[in-house]
Amino acid sequence: MHTITREVAHWLAHSGAQSGTLTLFCKHTSASLTIQENFDPTVQEDLLSFLEDLAPEDRYYEHSLEGPDDMPAHIKTMVTSVSLTIPVQNASMLLGQWQGLYLLEHRAHAHHRQLHLCFTGLCKN
Repeated sequence: MHTITREVAHWLAHSGAQSGTLTLFCKHTSASLTIQENFDPTVQEDLLSFLEDLAPEDRYYEHSLEGPDDMPAHIKTMVTSVSLTIPVQNASMLLGQWQGLYLLEHRAHAHHRQLHLCFTGLCKN
C-alpha cells in the first residue's frame, strides 16, 4: 500500500485545475486504488491483512499461469477499485482530514504501474 496523495496533489497543482472533478484510473488488473486513513499506519496493516485473508495465495485457483499470487491479486482488485473520483475546489482535492490516496500492489513482487489522471472542470486561463 503506497501513498500517492502528494504526487497526485503535485500533478493537480501543475495542471491549472481550479474547480471540478479529478479521476484517477489504474491501468492494471492486479493493482488497485483506494482512499483510506492516512494517519495511523495500523489501519493499512489491518486492511492488507483482511485482503490477504480474503484471497490467500495458498489456496487452489484455476488461473495460475503467472504464479500463485496472480489470481489472488485479481480478486483483491475486484473488491477494491481501479478508479477514484475526487472533487476539486480551489485547486485542492476535497479529501477528509484523515484521508489519503493509495495504490495497492496485490502481486508479491512490485510491478511497474501506470495511473491515468484526468481533470474535468474549470482551469486557470
